[in-house]
Amino acid sequence: MDVVAIHAQAKPDAVAYVEDARRWTWRELFDRRNRLASSLTKLGLARGETAIVYAPNSLEYLLASGAVRAVNALPVPMNHRLVAEEVLYILDHSDAAAVFVGDPFVPIAEQVRSRAAKVRTWIFTGTERRPWASTVDDLVQRGSPEPPAVDPNQGLGGSMIYTGGTTGKPKGAVRSGVNPRLTLDLMQALGMIHEAQVHLVAGPLYHSAPGSFALFTTMLGGTVVVMRKFDPEHALHLIDTHRVTSTFMAPTLVKRILDLPESVRARYDVASMKSLVVAAAPCPMRVKEEALRYFGPCFYEFYGSTELGVNTILEPADVLRKPGSCGRAAPNVEMALLDDDGKPVAPGEPGELYVRRFEGMFDGYYKNPEATAQTRRGEWYSVGDVARVDADGYYYICDRKRDMIISAGVNIYPAEIEDALHRHPAIEDVAVFGVPDDDWGERVHAAIQLRPGHALTADEVRAFARAHVADYKVPREVSFPQDFPRDTAGKLIKRMLRDPHWAGRERQI
Repeated sequence: MDVVAIHAQAKPDAVAYVEDARRWTWRELFDRRNRLASSLTKLGLARGETAIVYAPNSLEYLLASGAVRAVNALPVPMNHRLVAEEVLYILDHSDAAAVFVGDPFVPIAEQVRSRAAKVRTWIFTGTERRPWASTVDDLVQRGSPEPPAVDPNQGLGGSMIYTGGTTGKPKGAVRSGVNPRLTLDLMQALGMIHEAQVHLVAGPLYHSAPGSFALFTTMLGGTVVVMRKFDPEHALHLIDTHRVTSTFMAPTLVKRILDLPESVRARYDVASMKSLVVAAAPCPMRVKEEALRYFGPCFYEFYGSTELGVNTILEPADVLRKPGSCGRAAPNVEMALLDDDGKPVAPGEPGELYVRRFEGMFDGYYKNPEATAQTRRGEWYSVGDVARVDADGYYYICDRKRDMIISAGVNIYPAEIEDALHRHPAIEDVAVFGVPDDDWGERVHAAIQLRPGHALTADEVRAFARAHVADYKVPREVSFPQDFPRDTAGKLIKRMLRDPHWAGRERQI
């Protein structure tokens, strides 16, 4: 389905995208998309191939993703915070044929380019120029305005988003297409369908939810307002100026808005907001209550994942009535709570949360059938979260079976950090886990077991980690426990190191 073509024909002069003072109408978006897609085809980007989008939030980011989908290829967002070796791994593993690079990331592209043997084409999205790269502006200028043959079977088009790996390497979650009917059901349930639809992109587009909601708004023919980088007062300014009706934010972003002085918040009219959608990390009740007071009854929360899509929705009327809940099953979603033997748990008891296969979830992990199989029990899939459900069908996430850390809405996978720290010659063993943080939800803690006769400081551990992993993965705390608890097989019992940090907390994530 070529939604850009549909809206360009129906309302060519209406505004499709906004970034600061720049505005693209549907006519302009359609023309640019067609021309860039034409040039990508001439460069050899073929159906089913992948193209990395490694750029800041911008109109060019959305344009690049749309043009890649228009030639029936898969856009692959690149996390901005990765270091060179992490970027190189994804370039290689994804089999990327083309890479769009924004100005801030040109230095890393220069570092890895000679080793990224599979990449055929580098394309800059900003003002930087190099002899080895094309530019979006040049490709748009040279391309044909004729629309590409968009495959209707791809729905809204697919994507591949890399998540952290429990084996120490990221995994590419492939979604070959987005079903428009399911999308309409989801948007309706989240209160995001309005006569004058204006959606604010507040978070990084390389994350699953901000990119998805921008795509869904485009499907509906709404206006997408892009924030290049989040600033709480500027977000309020954009909501007021553009009469924004919906946005998605991680709890940390909402908290930053609510932490502004009341005198600052009072300057802006946010009455246009119909749907403030929050997810990606547990949201404290204090934040929910204050958000309802300031924004009005428009606070929606969902539970979901890159792999399994949106699984539950908590509506505004239930936020205070069901404290701690993430809502009931989303449209077209069937869930079950199972014990370790795959049997349903008793009502009110915690169990691993499984979702029955439906069109809104991922196809599998790219080139990793073993990891895909680990998420399955027949037609049921899980990412390892543990939940309970009450008598009214409301779900409560109470623990995480696997070790993922969520800090400020960002998923951090301990195995990646442990793999990096294990390279240090003074480290015998390491356990990385999340500990409570009132502002960020969790922060990264590394427990280090030293080799006999060696010494390290916490600062030295952090410096070593910083050379191998992105800054947000670097442990904020480092400890050197005398005892590393192990089972009879010698396997580290990480929870015995982690649990004391969570003692007395209602939630364990």
